[in-house]
Amino acid sequence: MLDMLSLLDITFFLLAALGALVGIIFGAIPGMTATMAVAVCLPLTYALGLHHGLALLLGLYVGGISGGMVPAVLLNIPGTPSSITTTFDGYPMAQRGEGERALRVCVVASVVGGLISAAVLFLFAPLLAEFSIKFSYVEKFLIILLALTVIASMSRNMLVGIFSGVLGIWLSLIGTYSISDGGNGKTRLMFDFLEPYLFEGFSLLPVLIGIFGIATILLEAEAGVKSGLSDKEIKIGKGGGFSMGLFRGRLTNLVRSSFIGTFVGMLPGVGGSAASVLAYTQEKNLSRDSSEMGKGAPQGLIASESANNALTGGALIPLLSLGIPGDSTTAVLIGAFTLQGIQVGPLFIPENHDTWYVMMTALVFANIVMFFLMFYAIKHIAKVVLVPKYILYPLIVMMCVVGAYAINYGIMFDVWTLLIFGVLGYLIQKVGLEVAPLIIGFILGGQAEIYFVKSLESFGTFSIFFTKSPIAMVLWGLIAASVAFSVVMGLKSRAKRRLEAA
Repeated sequence: MLDMLSLLDITFFLLAALGALVGIIFGAIPGMTATMAVAVCLPLTYALGLHHGLALLLGLYVGGISGGMVPAVLLNIPGTPSSITTTFDGYPMAQRGEGERALRVCVVASVVGGLISAAVLFLFAPLLAEFSIKFSYVEKFLIILLALTVIASMSRNMLVGIFSGVLGIWLSLIGTYSISDGGNGKTRLMFDFLEPYLFEGFSLLPVLIGIFGIATILLEAEAGVKSGLSDKEIKIGKGGGFSMGLFRGRLTNLVRSSFIGTFVGMLPGVGGSAASVLAYTQEKNLSRDSSEMGKGAPQGLIASESANNALTGGALIPLLSLGIPGDSTTAVLIGAFTLQGIQVGPLFIPENHDTWYVMMTALVFANIVMFFLMFYAIKHIAKVVLVPKYILYPLIVMMCVVGAYAINYGIMFDVWTLLIFGVLGYLIQKVGLEVAPLIIGFILGGQAEIYFVKSLESFGTFSIFFTKSPIAMVLWGLIAASVAFSVVMGLKSRAKRRLEAA
């Protein structure tokens, strides 16, 4: 513990605070997200080193999720997908001239959700990592299969989710099939002229920056880049009427929604929008004064914002203990560890105690900085929504290109990878495929193949995946449950559409 304290210098805390501020700005501008903030700033972490880089990225993560409340309340536009339910009550309050009051309620709920999820992360992740160390290749393969199944089942359409995940896995297998992984040492899934460039496959970091940076810019450009809003178009009002007394009698909602957000964050690829919708729905079902929700009720804001900020700690649990990203932002965080030559998974916490404590410190500190920045300077931060996108987006594109080029010491093909996956990410969303299953399939596909081949090499039969251990049986049960859940929800949705059509 004392060794860890020696790693925490003033630069560490300044970078965490800077990350929180920049993340808030990214989250507050409609169309930009926490994932985009982390992806764009990812190349900087190589020069900073692991601990300072993580301080910056975790600050961006916390700030980016929190910043989405600003346009949600003031413009009725979710700054991030997880802020969708914040618009339900935040915008009606802003229309009544209570924008500042609504934002302060959101800020308090956000910091409580973030700190509760950090506590759950600190207590639960080491236990899960210790348990998962005992997994064989069979259990490790089934864990990845479960993660991909859960992601697919939570997609708008399970078959679309599965196809997106399989496409990601296929892209991850491009390159040399290493002899150490059970292969023949030859390249595969590419044209001959691409072998000099793709013998090691697509580089992870340019792929992530392209999917979450360039693709987002292309989608926003297609929608049309406005010249910017005027001060008269945002109604922040005054903070009058806000007091901590607003939370009296609503602590159950605050704590329950925080735990809902943390739990949903632990499910790979589900995302913050599901967390906030679930928490909001629960509050609406259980609240005695639910009739006011949707008309400008503080309890709606509390449920939404505590849940989506609790996602941060929850999504880090599977990442650090199993090596499986909890959401798209933690998928990008894998890139930071890759840059430093560290592999996340069951051995990460036992072998990297200093880094583990540094991450916890950065996460808690970023939440505290976010609270003070947004609670006391919300009027100034709200003006971020006025920044013209035609100025902002070219700067972001430039940062993406420079970062992709420099990240592997000046390889031009990485810039082409950035552009290829930027266009691919744009087309994927245009044709209705899912980005989260694709990118997590890309990250986990190589590991899934290794575990599958090693399992067959060790035991020589497919039946081992069904008879290896009680843990394998439990994992198959969870896989079946996730598929059944998706099928049932799909049938309900189809029946509902038929009733509406009739």
